[in-house]
Amino acid sequence: MCLAIPARVVALNGLEASVDLGGVRKTISIALVPEAQLEDYVIVHVGHAIGLVDAEEARLTLALFAELDAHSAAENRP
Repeated sequence: MCLAIPARVVALNGLEASVDLGGVRKTISIALVPEAQLEDYVIVHVGHAIGLVDAEEARLTLALFAELDAHSAAENRP
């Protein structure tokens, strides 16, 4: 299964960007989305931004991932 996640752009350097992925900073390519600006949310897959996403949609998606993580953690408790 492939997974792409929303991340907030926190720095730009040419066709590279630093993004915040839930508190983790990562450098990615924005060659496929050169219009990305600071504070935009991009969809990241395998180190590349593959599209822009609206901030509210990003928030909802990240909230769902957090809910899934909490549910998984609860199921795995002894």
